[in-house]
Amino acid sequence: MAVPIAVLDCDLLLYGRGHRTLDRFKLEDVTDEYLVSTYGFPRQFICYLVDLLGATLSRPTQRSRAISPETQILAALGFYTSGSFQTRMGDAIGISQASMSRCVANVTEALVERASQFIHFPKDEGTVQALKEDFYGLAGMPGVLGVVDCTHVAIKAPNAEDLSYVNRKGLHSLNCLMVCDSRGVLLSAETHWPGSLPDCTVLEQAALTSQFETELHKDGWLLGDSSFLLRTWLMTPLHIPETPAEYRYNMAHSATHNVIERMFRTIRSRFRCLDGSKCTLQYSPEKSSHIILACCVLHNISLQHGLDVWSAPATGHMEQSEEEYEQMESVDSEACRVRQELLLTHFS
Repeated sequence: MAVPIAVLDCDLLLYGRGHRTLDRFKLEDVTDEYLVSTYGFPRQFICYLVDLLGATLSRPTQRSRAISPETQILAALGFYTSGSFQTRMGDAIGISQASMSRCVANVTEALVERASQFIHFPKDEGTVQALKEDFYGLAGMPGVLGVVDCTHVAIKAPNAEDLSYVNRKGLHSLNCLMVCDSRGVLLSAETHWPGSLPDCTVLEQAALTSQFETELHKDGWLLGDSSFLLRTWLMTPLHIPETPAEYRYNMAHSATHNVIERMFRTIRSRFRCLDGSKCTLQYSPEKSSHIILACCVLHNISLQHGLDVWSAPATGHMEQSEEEYEQMESVDSEACRVRQELLLTHFS
């Protein structure tokens, strides 16, 4: 029986014959400008990823020859930063669209395996103090360990639990809970929550809440907007400020919290697969969640490499604040006392 040409071509591109590695593209053969324009990152950054992920991406398979780690990483970066499996992108590194899809899956899982290495709260006292000082320098808000918010990323309609992923705009999405520092470095990222869940429910069920209630709340607090309930470790703005101190508190809160809104815009601008302007993520919710988390890891690594210029807003269908939330008031008397003490101590 004849073998279809397309199937044969894909199999040869992915696995070939023998046990050699496929090296179709050499970084040294192109300029930095080309790498940035085509794959979104300069040579030094890509070389770092090859060193970081190379051993994982070179794992032996049952199918003989594999695509080189360098080529896999370029394919994945091309998808993350463009949002599509363009023929042009595959042609640039000499692989098919099917091979690109496999590369994206491999690199995504390798990055997700390392998420805790690059996304975490600082633990030593000196770093925590520096974190607070950096936040205080923005607008005079003391004790801040991070700013928290949710953002929606559009996905295709899943086969099961369809309605749980439909958000208030009638689109299928994942609601992602994130925390960042004053530079936009991610300290926490939970990317798997169904889009139908409101922000307050996501936080209520999140690992972040357990973490702060059992470990970190004595060191300071997070700042969250009015879609969240006030807690002893989460300071929210006042619904109706009346005194000068309350107005000063709200202004400092807003100016500080704006950091995460800028961070969301930066990630969407840098990783166009997330901005919704071309298409939704064409994967299951689980795989889409992993792609989002992989982009979060790359975001932090890029900041470590000095690629920290704030980007302009992306022009996507999914905006940072997807919900039209109601102002929420806390019934936690201790949390109210903590916020009132903060008002009297620092803003009166």
